[in-house]
Amino acid sequence: MRNVIYAINTTLDGCCDHTKFYPDEEMIAYFTQLTRDADTFLYGRKTYQLMVPYWPDVAKNPSGDRKADIDFAQAFEAVDKIIVFSQSLDSPEGNKTRIVHTGLHDEVIKLKQEEGKNILTGGVAIPSQLAALGLIDEYHFVVYPIVTGEGRQLFDGINLEEKLNLKLVDSTSFKSGAVALRYLKQ
Repeated sequence: MRNVIYAINTTLDGCCDHTKFYPDEEMIAYFTQLTRDADTFLYGRKTYQLMVPYWPDVAKNPSGDRKADIDFAQAFEAVDKIIVFSQSLDSPEGNKTRIVHTGLHDEVIKLKQEEGKNILTGGVAIPSQLAALGLIDEYHFVVYPIVTGEGRQLFDGINLEEKLNLKLVDSTSFKSGAVALRYLKQ
């Protein structure tokens, strides 16, 4: 069975608003490797529209971008499919994106049973729903040594029936002081 991996950048105070901080090349390399180990993305509309067309455009027109950004863009483009859960989005960009309007649980169970690499998700809304449904197998949090005091919060609006227990299985420290923490669901 394939793993669903939730990977996100966050600050010490739980802010995961991408406009409040920007990952350096080491962090982008970390996410590039996660992306290379996946062949499917699960997004909500907001995260999808942040990622597409931005990263595909960088892959097509890499001039002026950092090497780490280009590497990530190429890894992003190599992913086979993007599943977007949205009530308002009608048409996808490109032929590897599929819009799903209902059935998050059933769709993810079906994807997990297919052959392939990892399934990667990011953002807040869809991962919060996936966590509440018990469908996330691994959590990768890259924690920046910053306190923003504002912005979208990690697991904002999550509704758990019972506490989610995680086991720390790996950690990586970066020159910037950020730390990548990898947890498995217990």
